[in-house]
Amino acid sequence: MTSMTIMDLLERTIVRSGHRLTAPRRRLLEVMSGLGDHFTADQVVAASPAVGRATVFRTLRLMQELAVVCQVVLDDGSVAYRLGSGAHHHHVVCSECGTVSDFSSHDIEDLVAELGRRTGFEIDSHRLELYGRCRRCRAELVID
Repeated sequence: MTSMTIMDLLERTIVRSGHRLTAPRRRLLEVMSGLGDHFTADQVVAASPAVGRATVFRTLRLMQELAVVCQVVLDDGSVAYRLGSGAHHHHVVCSECGTVSDFSSHDIEDLVAELGRRTGFEIDSHRLELYGRCRRCRAELVID
């Protein structure tokens, strides 16, 4: 049995959703997977000069809808993207180095459902980012 790469999984997700895996979309997936932990839309544009800016933004939006890419609000308020796991999750963001880690919690999902019941809202979505210092940055503070 061959192991499936992240690119294979991302491409399969796009195709299974009924969208075409065009050459520009494939190129953008390659670029995003090479940009590291998180990246900005401008970095994707700069790294793919053969793909138009509007196509980059349309593709980012589509990939967000498909949970192929997720949006992260960094500690300074700027927006970054990262390749998603496909499942709903939240982020812990290091305010020193910018490292982003994913986490999921049934407790949070239960709380959101309870808040919907209490307020009478039908909650369509939510986003949660937690900010602090990662283990490495905390260790560097102790050493310095």
